[in-house]
Amino acid sequence: MSLLPVVAALRKDPKFATLGRSLDVYYGDAPRDALMDRLYGRFVKPGDLAFDIGSHVGDRIGSFRRLGARVLALEPQPLCAEVIRRIYAGDDEVTLLEAACGSIEGTIALSINSANPTVSTASREFVAAADGAGGWEGQRWDQEIHVPCTTLDRLVAQYGTPAFAKIDVEGFEDTVLAGLNRPLPMLSFEFTTIQRDVAQRCLDRLAALGAYGFDIALGESQALSFGRWVGRDEMAAHILSLPHAANSGDVYCRLEG
Repeated sequence: MSLLPVVAALRKDPKFATLGRSLDVYYGDAPRDALMDRLYGRFVKPGDLAFDIGSHVGDRIGSFRRLGARVLALEPQPLCAEVIRRIYAGDDEVTLLEAACGSIEGTIALSINSANPTVSTASREFVAAADGAGGWEGQRWDQEIHVPCTTLDRLVAQYGTPAFAKIDVEGFEDTVLAGLNRPLPMLSFEFTTIQRDVAQRCLDRLAALGAYGFDIALGESQALSFGRWVGRDEMAAHILSLPHAANSGDVYCRLEG
């Protein structure tokens, strides 16, 4: 079933005006969807469980579902969560939790960028790192809300071990991984060049959990850079070597053996 009529209706609704750019970018681009499905098809297959931690408007949910996977999605922003509920209404293979993910269960403060909700974050350090950084001019986190917070350990205990977990939480990725005490088969985490230290801590945490191999995709290229699984040290050095203008991307991680 096509999601585009629902997305088109959301674009016209003034309530979701601040998400208009995200809906334009993440839905309705067939070549981009094909590249995304080709990438994620390396990690999930029909019947698998996939975690989408930091769903935003749910385009990764769409890819996982096209690949036949069941999806547990976490999105703490109320407006984004409502968009996901509307787009995937009636799909029993999508479970949405309106919550954040972190190192401990409870409640956390979420800094909202109301003009650009895609970079809303639970990390004060992320907000500080963006201040004055090239490419981040004009970004303003002008609201704060308190949201429920769970952990990866709790999600695994409740829903099962995912074949793949995508983590994209704007500088909070290391804190999410701090709430994981058993290795997952495969996962990805976002990194930014304004917070390379977060990526280093993510790599360290995963190396402590198991023997992982790593690859990387820059921006929204949906293309792995190495085409092979490299070790923690090689990936750490590669991230440090990237120019500031690379801005962001995702590190893909596979448990070896």
